[in-house]
Amino acid sequence: MTVYLTREGAQKLAKELSELLTVERPRVVQEVSDAAAQGDRSENAEYIYGKKRLREIDRRVRFLQKRLDACEVVEVSDQDTVRFGAIVTVTDEDGVEREYQLVGPDESSPSAGRISFQSPIGRALMKRRVGDVVQVSRPAGDLELEVIGIRYG
Repeated sequence: MTVYLTREGAQKLAKELSELLTVERPRVVQEVSDAAAQGDRSENAEYIYGKKRLREIDRRVRFLQKRLDACEVVEVSDQDTVRFGAIVTVTDEDGVEREYQLVGPDESSPSAGRISFQSPIGRALMKRRVGDVVQVSRPAGDLELEVIGIRYG
């Protein structure tokens, strides 16, 4: 399965992976080693917590490595239609203006205006042009949006 990411999203995941491998994991390994040196491991909370944290880090490292191996970085370019990576300005039926950037699922952060291109709003906006009105079906009810601006970068 191909995972689509913007260049910034891929860099963010790579930075997190690097941070886990070069800073976080060595620090936790040292903490576990120090806790193990204190003696009885069965009742040593620092040792038990450290081992649990190491498993979490290793799980996240495996996930990030697989994700980065399977990802396709999509280069965004200026177009007059909404594509992956576009920053789209829309108004809803109440005249409220919002701005969304269409990104991959791993990068989405609705509170920051970054929505997945696979979300209901993302799917409705794909391939639209300025002036197009789209109907979005969502659990909270239908929503009508008008595209008033498209930019990249």
